[in-house]
Amino acid sequence: MLNYDHFIITDANNRKDHVMGITDTPFFNVLRERMGFLNERQKLLAENVANASTPKYVPRDLDNRAFADAIARQMPQSRSGLAGAAPLSPVKMAATRSGHLDGGAPAAGAGRAIKTPDSEVTLDGNAVVLEEQMIKVADTRMNYDAALGLYQKGLQLMRLASRKPQ
Repeated sequence: MLNYDHFIITDANNRKDHVMGITDTPFFNVLRERMGFLNERQKLLAENVANASTPKYVPRDLDNRAFADAIARQMPQSRSGLAGAAPLSPVKMAATRSGHLDGGAPAAGAGRAIKTPDSEVTLDGNAVVLEEQMIKVADTRMNYDAALGLYQKGLQLMRLASRKPQ
């Protein structure tokens, strides 16, 4: 039986076994992880732009491989598609130096921040190229909008499936 807010899983005798929220499916878990990753990336890119004139500043970005590895660990290769995959656990930010803050609880989809110098370095050692950072910002925004659109369409499909036939 499907309700608008959750699935009600019943046993063989039609007794309520457990309740699963509509958004607790692997499809929505992956999208939440992706949006969390993109949100953290956008924050780092904003810091890079804000430090465009800071001497010796090297821009940072999230390591895409860390996100891909986290997804791969959660999605066993033996299964086809997302059905039945385990829920995703967040990836913790790595403190690479003793002065770094751990950030408390890891954000959903957070990856490892790495230094990513742009194509040019100024005389004062700043490695931020605003044009390259803005391209990354636009790319991150487009990916976030796509993930958000998929999430919304997925919710619409779940609600459509839960309606009684007319």
